[in-house]
Amino acid sequence: MTVAFTGPTGRCNGFARAAIRLGFHDAGSWSSSLAAAGQDFGGADGSIILSGTEISRADNNGLADIANQALLWAKLFNVGVADIIQFGAAHAVVTCPLGPRVRTFVGRKDSTKAAPQGLMPSVTMTADQIISLFEDKTIQPHDLAALLGAHSTSQQFNVDKTKAGFSQDSTPGVWDVNFYNETLQPGTNSKVFKFQSDLVTANDSRVSDEWQKFIGDQSHWNGDYASAYVRLSMLGVNNINNLTECTKVLPAAKGRSRYPRV
Repeated sequence: MTVAFTGPTGRCNGFARAAIRLGFHDAGSWSSSLAAAGQDFGGADGSIILSGTEISRADNNGLADIANQALLWAKLFNVGVADIIQFGAAHAVVTCPLGPRVRTFVGRKDSTKAAPQGLMPSVTMTADQIISLFEDKTIQPHDLAALLGAHSTSQQFNVDKTKAGFSQDSTPGVWDVNFYNETLQPGTNSKVFKFQSDLVTANDSRVSDEWQKFIGDQSHWNGDYASAYVRLSMLGVNNINNLTECTKVLPAAKGRSRYPRV
Protein backbone atom coordinates (compact mmCIF):
# COMPACT_ATOMS: atom_id res chain seq x y z
CA MET A 1 0.00 0.00 0.00
CA THR A 2 2.83 2.40 0.78
CA VAL A 3 4.03 2.30 -2.83
CA ALA A 4 0.49 2.72 -4.17
CA PHE A 5 -0.18 5.72 -1.92
CA THR A 6 3.12 7.59 -2.40
CA GLY A 7 3.86 10.07 -5.18
CA PRO A 8 7.27 10.66 -6.79
CA THR A 9 8.22 13.39 -4.29
CA GLY A 10 7.26 11.33 -1.24
CA ARG A 11 3.93 13.04 -0.72
CA CYS A 12 0.67 11.15 -0.64
CA ASN A 13 -1.00 10.92 -4.04
CA GLY A 14 -4.46 10.76 -5.55
CA PHE A 15 -4.82 7.08 -4.74
CA ALA A 16 -4.19 7.83 -1.06
CA ARG A 17 -6.78 10.61 -1.15
CA ALA A 18 -9.29 8.23 -2.66
CA ALA A 19 -8.55 5.60 0.00
CA ILE A 20 -9.20 8.12 2.77
CA ARG A 21 -12.46 9.14 1.13
CA LEU A 22 -13.49 5.51 0.63
CA GLY A 23 -13.06 4.90 4.36
CA PHE A 24 -15.24 7.90 5.16
CA HIS A 25 -17.95 6.95 2.71
CA ASP A 26 -18.27 3.32 3.75
CA ALA A 27 -18.33 4.07 7.48
CA GLY A 28 -20.33 7.29 7.26
CA SER A 29 -23.38 5.68 5.66
CA TRP A 30 -24.99 4.91 9.03
CA SER A 31 -27.61 6.68 11.14
CA SER A 32 -28.38 6.19 14.82
CA SER A 33 -31.99 7.27 14.33
CA LEU A 34 -32.50 4.78 11.51
CA ALA A 35 -30.82 2.08 13.59
CA ALA A 36 -33.19 2.82 16.47
CA ALA A 37 -36.09 2.51 14.03
CA GLY A 38 -34.99 -0.96 12.98
CA GLN A 39 -32.74 -0.07 10.04
CA ASP A 40 -29.44 -0.88 11.69
CA PHE A 41 -27.34 -1.45 8.60
CA GLY A 42 -24.76 0.47 6.65
CA GLY A 43 -21.64 1.87 8.27
CA ALA A 44 -18.20 0.26 8.09
CA ASP A 45 -19.38 -3.01 6.58
CA GLY A 46 -17.82 -3.01 3.11
CA SER A 47 -21.19 -2.52 1.43
CA ILE A 48 -19.90 0.45 -0.56
CA ILE A 49 -18.14 -2.23 -2.64
CA LEU A 50 -19.99 -5.45 -1.92
CA SER A 51 -23.54 -4.20 -2.52
CA GLY A 52 -22.78 -3.60 -6.19
CA THR A 53 -24.91 -0.43 -6.16
CA GLU A 54 -23.53 1.99 -3.56
CA ILE A 55 -20.36 2.71 -5.51
CA SER A 56 -22.42 4.08 -8.41
CA ARG A 57 -24.23 6.65 -6.28
CA ALA A 58 -23.41 10.28 -7.00
CA ASP A 59 -21.97 10.61 -3.48
CA ASN A 60 -19.28 8.12 -4.47
CA ASN A 61 -18.21 9.56 -7.82
CA GLY A 62 -14.49 9.02 -8.33
CA LEU A 63 -14.16 6.05 -5.99
CA ALA A 64 -14.50 3.18 -8.47
CA ASP A 65 -10.75 2.70 -9.02
CA ILE A 66 -9.82 2.59 -5.34
CA ALA A 67 -12.83 0.34 -4.67
CA ASN A 68 -11.59 -2.12 -7.28
CA GLN A 69 -8.09 -2.02 -5.78
CA ALA A 70 -9.44 -2.53 -2.26
CA LEU A 71 -11.32 -5.61 -3.44
CA LEU A 72 -8.11 -6.98 -4.98
CA TRP A 73 -6.20 -6.35 -1.73
CA ALA A 74 -8.92 -8.07 0.30
CA LYS A 75 -8.64 -11.16 -1.88
CA LEU A 76 -4.84 -11.06 -1.97
CA PHE A 77 -4.48 -10.85 1.81
CA ASN A 78 -7.57 -12.93 2.60
CA VAL A 79 -9.18 -10.26 4.77
CA GLY A 80 -12.64 -8.72 4.91
CA VAL A 81 -13.58 -5.90 2.58
CA ALA A 82 -14.83 -3.69 5.42
CA ASP A 83 -11.50 -4.14 7.19
CA ILE A 84 -9.34 -3.49 4.14
CA ILE A 85 -11.27 -0.28 3.46
CA GLN A 86 -10.62 1.05 6.96
CA PHE A 87 -7.05 -0.23 7.08
CA GLY A 88 -6.43 1.41 3.71
CA ALA A 89 -7.80 4.73 4.95
CA ALA A 90 -5.56 4.64 8.03
CA HIS A 91 -2.56 3.57 5.94
CA ALA A 92 -3.17 6.40 3.47
CA VAL A 93 -3.31 9.00 6.25
CA VAL A 94 0.03 7.98 7.75
CA THR A 95 1.54 7.75 4.25
CA CYS A 96 1.00 11.50 3.97
CA PRO A 97 3.83 13.53 5.51
CA LEU A 98 2.76 14.67 9.02
CA GLY A 99 -0.15 12.21 9.09
CA PRO A 100 -0.89 10.40 12.38
CA ARG A 101 -1.03 6.67 12.99
CA VAL A 102 -4.71 6.05 13.66
CA ARG A 103 -5.59 3.07 15.85
CA THR A 104 -6.80 0.39 13.45
CA PHE A 105 -8.85 -2.73 14.06
CA VAL A 106 -9.99 -5.73 12.02
CA GLY A 107 -12.74 -8.29 12.39
CA ARG A 108 -15.76 -6.40 11.07
CA LYS A 109 -18.58 -8.30 9.41
CA ASP A 110 -18.95 -7.67 5.68
CA SER A 111 -22.36 -6.98 4.20
CA THR A 112 -23.78 -7.01 0.68
CA LYS A 113 -26.83 -4.97 1.74
CA ALA A 114 -26.66 -1.43 0.39
CA ALA A 115 -26.56 1.28 3.03
CA PRO A 116 -29.49 3.71 3.27
CA GLN A 117 -29.25 6.67 0.92
CA GLY A 118 -29.00 10.32 1.91
CA LEU A 119 -26.56 9.86 4.79
CA MET A 120 -23.49 11.53 3.29
CA PRO A 121 -22.79 15.27 3.57
CA SER A 122 -23.12 17.53 0.56
CA VAL A 123 -21.17 20.68 -0.25
CA THR A 124 -24.50 22.53 -0.54
CA MET A 125 -25.63 21.74 3.01
CA THR A 126 -25.95 24.39 5.70
CA ALA A 127 -23.95 24.16 8.91
CA ASP A 128 -27.10 23.09 10.76
CA GLN A 129 -27.66 20.27 8.29
CA ILE A 130 -24.07 19.04 8.47
CA ILE A 131 -23.85 19.20 12.25
CA SER A 132 -27.20 17.43 12.62
CA LEU A 133 -26.18 14.78 10.09
CA PHE A 134 -23.01 13.97 12.03
CA GLU A 135 -24.69 14.13 15.44
CA ASP A 136 -27.04 11.46 14.11
CA LYS A 137 -23.89 9.39 13.55
CA THR A 138 -22.92 10.06 17.21
CA ILE A 139 -20.18 12.46 16.08
CA GLN A 140 -20.26 15.78 17.92
CA PRO A 141 -19.12 19.19 16.53
CA HIS A 142 -15.66 18.91 18.14
CA ASP A 143 -14.95 15.66 16.30
CA LEU A 144 -16.60 16.99 13.14
CA ALA A 145 -14.12 19.88 13.12
CA ALA A 146 -11.27 17.37 13.30
CA LEU A 147 -12.65 15.05 10.62
CA LEU A 148 -13.23 17.87 8.14
CA GLY A 149 -9.48 18.46 8.24
CA ALA A 150 -9.08 15.45 5.96
CA HIS A 151 -9.81 18.00 3.24
CA SER A 152 -6.19 19.04 3.85
CA THR A 153 -5.26 16.39 1.29
CA SER A 154 -8.38 16.31 -0.88
CA GLN A 155 -9.06 17.43 -4.43
CA GLN A 156 -12.42 18.04 -6.09
CA PHE A 157 -13.33 16.74 -9.52
CA ASN A 158 -17.13 16.78 -9.61
CA VAL A 159 -18.40 19.82 -7.69
CA ASP A 160 -17.11 22.19 -10.38
CA LYS A 161 -15.80 20.34 -13.41
CA THR A 162 -14.20 23.52 -14.77
CA LYS A 163 -11.86 23.36 -11.77
CA ALA A 164 -11.32 19.61 -11.70
CA GLY A 165 -8.28 18.65 -9.68
CA PHE A 166 -8.29 21.76 -7.53
CA SER A 167 -7.34 21.03 -3.93
CA GLN A 168 -8.93 22.34 -0.74
CA ASP A 169 -5.71 23.83 0.54
CA SER A 170 -2.37 24.74 -0.97
CA THR A 171 -0.55 21.56 0.13
CA PRO A 172 -2.74 18.58 -0.83
CA GLY A 173 0.10 16.08 -0.59
CA VAL A 174 0.81 16.89 3.06
CA TRP A 175 -1.40 16.17 6.06
CA ASP A 176 -0.98 19.64 7.55
CA VAL A 177 -3.19 22.26 9.19
CA ASN A 178 -3.00 24.80 6.36
CA PHE A 179 -6.58 23.85 5.48
CA TYR A 180 -7.92 25.31 8.71
CA ASN A 181 -6.35 28.73 8.18
CA GLU A 182 -6.79 28.93 4.42
CA THR A 183 -10.49 28.07 4.59
CA LEU A 184 -11.08 31.16 6.73
CA GLN A 185 -9.05 33.57 4.60
CA PRO A 186 -11.03 35.86 2.25
CA GLY A 187 -8.52 35.41 -0.56
CA THR A 188 -7.46 32.10 -1.99
CA ASN A 189 -4.71 30.41 -3.93
CA SER A 190 -5.63 30.24 -7.61
CA LYS A 191 -5.58 26.43 -7.47
CA VAL A 192 -7.55 26.07 -4.22
CA PHE A 193 -11.27 25.33 -4.32
CA LYS A 194 -13.16 25.96 -1.08
CA PHE A 195 -16.28 23.93 -0.40
CA GLN A 196 -19.17 26.14 0.69
CA SER A 197 -20.03 23.54 3.32
CA ASP A 198 -16.56 23.92 4.86
CA LEU A 199 -16.93 27.69 4.97
CA VAL A 200 -20.29 27.71 6.73
CA THR A 201 -19.33 24.94 9.14
CA ALA A 202 -16.01 26.56 10.05
CA ASN A 203 -17.86 29.75 10.98
CA ASP A 204 -20.60 28.09 13.00
CA SER A 205 -20.31 28.80 16.72
CA ARG A 206 -20.47 25.08 17.58
CA VAL A 207 -17.39 24.38 15.48
CA SER A 208 -15.45 27.63 15.14
CA ASP A 209 -13.65 27.55 18.50
CA GLU A 210 -12.10 24.15 17.86
CA TRP A 211 -11.43 25.06 14.21
CA GLN A 212 -9.40 28.07 15.33
CA LYS A 213 -7.44 25.95 17.81
CA PHE A 214 -6.25 23.65 15.03
CA ILE A 215 -4.62 26.54 13.15
CA GLY A 216 -0.88 26.18 13.56
CA ASP A 217 -1.22 23.25 15.98
CA GLN A 218 -0.42 20.04 14.10
CA SER A 219 -0.19 17.77 17.14
CA HIS A 220 -3.55 18.97 18.49
CA TRP A 221 -5.29 18.23 15.21
CA ASN A 222 -3.51 14.91 14.67
CA GLY A 223 -4.57 13.68 18.09
CA ASP A 224 -8.16 14.81 17.70
CA TYR A 225 -8.45 13.47 14.17
CA ALA A 226 -7.04 10.08 15.15
CA SER A 227 -9.52 9.79 18.01
CA ALA A 228 -12.49 10.95 15.92
CA TYR A 229 -11.66 8.64 13.05
CA VAL A 230 -11.59 5.57 15.30
CA ARG A 231 -15.16 6.43 16.26
CA LEU A 232 -16.15 6.92 12.63
CA SER A 233 -14.56 3.61 11.64
CA MET A 234 -16.76 1.79 14.15
CA LEU A 235 -20.12 3.12 12.93
CA GLY A 236 -22.49 0.25 12.26
CA VAL A 237 -20.03 -2.26 13.73
CA ASN A 238 -21.90 -4.39 16.25
CA ASN A 239 -19.06 -6.73 17.22
CA ILE A 240 -16.60 -4.13 18.50
CA ASN A 241 -15.54 -6.25 21.48
CA ASN A 242 -14.41 -9.00 19.12
CA LEU A 243 -12.16 -6.86 16.93
CA THR A 244 -8.37 -7.22 16.87
CA GLU A 245 -6.07 -4.22 16.87
CA CYS A 246 -3.54 -4.14 14.03
CA THR A 247 -2.13 -0.61 14.35
CA LYS A 248 1.39 -2.02 14.69
CA VAL A 249 1.46 -3.03 11.01
CA LEU A 250 0.91 0.54 9.81
CA PRO A 251 4.05 2.31 8.57
CA ALA A 252 5.80 4.83 10.76
CA ALA A 253 4.69 8.44 10.58
CA LYS A 254 6.94 10.71 8.55
CA GLY A 255 7.88 14.36 8.79
CA ARG A 256 7.72 17.04 6.17
CA SER A 257 11.21 18.37 5.52
CA ARG A 258 12.24 15.68 3.03
CA TYR A 259 9.29 16.20 0.71
CA PRO A 260 9.65 19.16 -1.69
CA ARG A 261 6.67 21.11 -2.91
CA VAL A 262 5.41 20.12 -6.38
